[in-house]
Amino acid sequence: MRIPFELDPAEIEISAIRAQGAGGQNVNKVSNAVHLRFDIVASSLPAELKARLRALADQRISADGVVVIKAQTQRSLEKNRVEAIERLRELIESAARIPRTRRPTKPTRASQQRRLEGKALRGGVKAGRAKVTASDR
Repeated sequence: MRIPFELDPAEIEISAIRAQGAGGQNVNKVSNAVHLRFDIVASSLPAELKARLRALADQRISADGVVVIKAQTQRSLEKNRVEAIERLRELIESAARIPRTRRPTKPTRASQQRRLEGKALRGGVKAGRAKVTASDR
């Protein structure tokens, strides 16, 4: 089961920044990396989903409830923008998925019987390996 949600593009703040790492001269003059900011509290997401998102132990979510995602793997600004939005969608999707409650089960009587028979058999094998004393002869 999952909580339905709609992500409003107007609530996502995207800014272009310079990427880190290798890239030659191009990395110093072109802002290809993307910094995405999404305020959970101010968003139009359902209240239950907001609470579940804030409860996530994710380093991308600040104490104020702002999701900050940095995308810089692609060389194109547009591809990084799409990747950042997709990562945000995946994060919200993970919080929207409600796990099924586990129902504890009991072992069947037959399986309990088989287990005890196996233990008795194993105990007999081990007892047969014991040292023979004078009183046993």
